[in-house]
Amino acid sequence: MELASLCGFAALAGFVDAIVGGGGLIQLPALLLLLPPSLAVNLPAVFGTNKMSSVCGTGMAVWQYSRALPLRWGALLPAAAAAFALSFLGARTVALIRPEILRPLILVMLAAVAAWTFWKKDLGKLHSPKLAPDRERLCAVLVGTVIGFYDGFFGPGTGSFLIFAFIGLLGFDFLNASASAKVINLATNLGALACFISAGQIYWEYALPMGACNLLGAFAGARLAMLKGNRFVRGIFLAIVSVLLARLVWDLWRGR
Repeated sequence: MELASLCGFAALAGFVDAIVGGGGLIQLPALLLLLPPSLAVNLPAVFGTNKMSSVCGTGMAVWQYSRALPLRWGALLPAAAAAFALSFLGARTVALIRPEILRPLILVMLAAVAAWTFWKKDLGKLHSPKLAPDRERLCAVLVGTVIGFYDGFFGPGTGSFLIFAFIGLLGFDFLNASASAKVINLATNLGALACFISAGQIYWEYALPMGACNLLGAFAGARLAMLKGNRFVRGIFLAIVSVLLARLVWDLWRGR
């Protein structure tokens, strides 16, 4: 029964994540709540199972977007390579530094992202890349490096930060920023996943069926995003950022 429920949550997570990121807000709590208690207490294995499932959906989203949108691979592939390496390093660093110390800073940064997006009604409305190819590549690699490490180390808000970076720094619209973010996010997920696999920290009996359902959800989510367009993606982006803010506030309050 718990596997069927987890697969349902994985499909929903893949659907939301393919549009604008934030699938971890759905899938990770579901794993913690629905896995047998003897398994749920092993947090590295729970995180590894979540990453394994997420990689399936993110890979499907990248494939879907790449078939329909002219993604800027000259900038995205070097950025993805940097994100992969730094995500692996970030996942290794978790054992050395407590990631919880970042929560207040991330809360402030997400609040700033939400406020700026609400205030700037035309933010991400038009797709007009504003940097020359060499500078765009350098900027994308910097984004991949910083957010790749962050995703491996801590994670919440990765998709939101990527989308905001592609809009604010590179001049993308919401749809193209979301599609480009999926490429980087796939690399960060693979980097962290490599770390979890090498440590044997994945519940494969849950990860594989959840991954299949996450993939199906991502297929539907990416198709809907391309059908509905930029305004729809912006609305989902603001909703996910708001939910994530509420989650971080709750975690801080509960911790105190």
